[in-house]
Amino acid sequence: MIQPDAIPALDPNPLPAPYWVFKLLLIVTFFLHILAMNLMLGGGVLALVLKWRSRKHAGSNRIFLDLAKKLPVFLPATVTLGVAPLLFLQVLYGQFFYTSSIVMAWPWFLVLVFVTLAYYGFYYVSYRGGRPDARAGRVLLFSMILIFLIGFLFSNNLTLSQAPSRWAAKYFASPEGWSLNLSEPTLIPRFLHFLLAAVAVGGLLLVFLAVANWKRDQDYARQLLQFGGKAFMHATMAQFVVGIAFLLSLPRDLRMLFMGDNPWATALLLIGVGGGIGAIMLMSGALRKENVRAAAFYVPGVLVVVIASMSLMRDILRDAYLKPYFNPGQFVVSTQWSVLLLFLALFLAGVVLWFVMLKRYGLFGGK
Repeated sequence: MIQPDAIPALDPNPLPAPYWVFKLLLIVTFFLHILAMNLMLGGGVLALVLKWRSRKHAGSNRIFLDLAKKLPVFLPATVTLGVAPLLFLQVLYGQFFYTSSIVMAWPWFLVLVFVTLAYYGFYYVSYRGGRPDARAGRVLLFSMILIFLIGFLFSNNLTLSQAPSRWAAKYFASPEGWSLNLSEPTLIPRFLHFLLAAVAVGGLLLVFLAVANWKRDQDYARQLLQFGGKAFMHATMAQFVVGIAFLLSLPRDLRMLFMGDNPWATALLLIGVGGGIGAIMLMSGALRKENVRAAAFYVPGVLVVVIASMSLMRDILRDAYLKPYFNPGQFVVSTQWSVLLLFLALFLAGVVLWFVMLKRYGLFGGK
């Protein structure tokens, strides 16, 4: 345990809406952020694989180019849709998140540098990926390494924010702010869990591209369907191994929340596992029958439920970690309904505008 004064005092400013409103907005906006992030990260990983395969499979280069032209859209979408959940996280858990950010200050600042460099790299690959030299592949690899580092630093910060008992030791070990949470047992399984989920969603992106190209170029669409569908299935199957490792790495009392102690958390885990198995079976059947619509509509529908359940489980786990230090009843609430309604209207309009922009851009259109 830690001394009571090691955790900063709660922000005295009242919440402009009830606690449950911010909690709901945190979960919903994180869900939207994670969808965009999965498309960006998964699309980038599969683009790297395709670039490597293109030396022996000519058709892989065309898919690589199709993906490369879309990566510069997904990165800013990930950042933009990540602003809201980060703000809501700071509103509800600021005393924990700010402190962990200070403990690992310099690595946390580097996130901005890494995002900027990765963004330039994606644009370079998008505009010059079709040239015969290998530079585009190296630039994409560099950009993806930066994206991996960003995800790894986020995992460090978020796990450290849930472990106040480690703050003092890490701060005094490196007062300059270079500490990471590398001793956290869940760090690597947690990071791999998000990475494999992204690869699965990246596979679905190729399935969507197969739908868009099915009438115009069926041979190319079949390549997209087969590669994307198999990538989805393999990544989802690997998720079961990593998911078990993640669950076993949790402290026993927290692990048992998902194994019977908390009916709601246990139900969410079963939904996630059952949904993953169901999605694999649906995709397998769609690939055998070349049923591109089943792969593009039924499987994503199941996957949305799985991602939603995982988002809720993540929130339950965070509250369980912080239970000894955090009490939602401490918040003072002074509801400002006019501001809240204005925010909700602008937020919904922004999400709609984003989808309109994707449609105008022809994101899922073929070449």
